Formats: sequence, C-alpha cells, structure tokens
Amino acid sequence: MTRVVVADDQAVVRAGFTAILDSAPDVTVVGGAADGAELVRLVRAERPDVAVVDVRMPRLDGIEATRRLVAEHPATRVLVLTTFDLDEYVYDALRAGASGFLLKDVPAARLVEAVRLVADGSMLLGPTVTRRLVEDVATRRREPGPALPLHTLTPREREVLLAVARGLSNAEIGAELFVTEPTVKSHVSEALRKLGCRDRVQLVVAAYEAGLVNPGGGSR
Repeated sequence: MTRVVVADDQAVVRAGFTAILDSAPDVTVVGGAADGAELVRLVRAERPDVAVVDVRMPRLDGIEATRRLVAEHPATRVLVLTTFDLDEYVYDALRAGASGFLLKDVPAARLVEAVRLVADGSMLLGPTVTRRLVEDVATRRREPGPALPLHTLTPREREVLLAVARGLSNAEIGAELFVTEPTVKSHVSEALRKLGCRDRVQLVVAAYEAGLVNPGGGSR
C-alpha cells in the first residue's frame, strides 16, 4: 500500500485529490496539510511514501518544503502540482529534489498513475510539459551548470543518459539502442550512482544544467 500526504492551501483541492487517491485500491492518503510548514511536520510524523505538494503555499512554499523533505526524509518522494505549465518555481522545486511534476488539472487516472510511478522510484516528467519547462528555463538561466563527472560514464551509459534527458521511457530507449529494458534500467542505475542524482528527474535537470543537452533535445 502506497501511503500519501497531500499539501495544498485550498481545502477543496486537498479534498479532491484525497478522494481521487483514496479511490485507488493500492493507495491511501494518511494526512493533509494547508502549508509547507504543516507538511514538514506531517511527513515527520507519518513517513509517507509520496508527498503531493502544491508549489505556492503560505508560511513555507512548496520549493522550500521539498528541499527540507528531501534532506530530512529522503525515502519520501515529492510530486509537485501547479496551475501553470511553464512555472519557473516548479523548475526550482525539481532542483530542490522533487521527483515529478504535473498540472493541477491532471485527469484522475493520471494522478493515481503518477503517485505509483514516483513511489516506485520511476521518472515522472509529464510527457511534454516538464520537458518544455526545463528547456524554457535552461535558455534563460545565466549561471554555469554544475560540473558532472561525465568521464565516469561508459559510452553506452552516456547514450542512455542523453535518451533519458530527451524524455524517453525505458521501452523507447531499449528500442532505439536495440537493448532490453532490464539493460536500460541497469544503465540508468549506474548513471544515477556515478553522477550522484536521486532519480531520473534529477538526471534530466543535471543534463540540461550541465549543457549536455541543448534546449530542443539535441545533444552536445
């Protein structure tokens, strides 16, 4: 059973997401929070698998709450929800350690699927929305990206990293590189370990920040 907490300053939104998630046979909502500070306390008490977090909340916003949760409770994955599909605050939340991003108008089935994927440690980049967000912000940021130990990657691991940064799934990467999905998963795990990234979302962000991938999807 995947245990979830929901954080949003609008009671009706919390109630709606809670009802959707509780309707799934393998998901249960163990608490709700109206702001980031309350969320941090709730996660400390409940130790959920996933925290569904709004970006804009009073007292402590979703970005800082995400940063604290990742530091204090790394086993709890953060799924960020926002009203805007090109919200720079969401990009900052991903940099803070969020494992996924969706719009608040997401269909019910997609929300449940997203929680399952994030809880399983999989990548949850809304197919085009988050990629557009990363590319948009990458073109406007001026500070240099962090140095990644790319020399530690094998040629195949680098190919897989580039494919992940383009938003491809394991099945799509396997088909493109003519390898099995378990092989792709193994290469992704090695890239995560070598580059010190928490999950696939962080691999994508790191690749864009380091300039490994050009906005638009091309590699350098």
